[in-house]
Amino acid sequence: MEEFVVLVNPEDEVLGLMEKQQAHINGLLHRAFSVFLFNSKGEMLLQKRASGKYHSPNQWTNAVCSHPREDETYIDGARRRLQEELGIEANLSEKFNFIYKADVGGGLWEHELDHVFVGDYEADFHLNQEEVEEVRFISIEDLDQEMAEHPEHFTAWFKIILEEYKHHF
Repeated sequence: MEEFVVLVNPEDEVLGLMEKQQAHINGLLHRAFSVFLFNSKGEMLLQKRASGKYHSPNQWTNAVCSHPREDETYIDGARRRLQEELGIEANLSEKFNFIYKADVGGGLWEHELDHVFVGDYEADFHLNQEEVEEVRFISIEDLDQEMAEHPEHFTAWFKIILEEYKHHF
């Protein structure tokens, strides 16, 4: 099934729809969301993208990043993808939004108006192996060290979103 993203201008006014991969080839601004989940120790959940993903396979990123569908709110899209990728439900709250553009390799670009959500989660996962290879929790300090030593292990957009997240908290 073809997936479409919602193209927008910087004010989040809808310009139309485009097939997801084509939007990433053209580097056009589209709606997206990112979810950060934390456990009771304050550690952040990371997911390793599945090896079959068409870009950034086998790289670590935050809990969930994806795109709302046409006529779907950002929060509903985030809840849907938590279920589809990790097999979980979590209470989420929106913290901020911003625009970024990242080269993800292979002639593909993530150019997104990204709404960032935060939640807590402490139970089991039911991973969709087509989306997620594995998950783990990590302290921010250990994450910073790992990213400094091995930036190639992390998605381009996660590096940008994490820095933006740190500016807000």
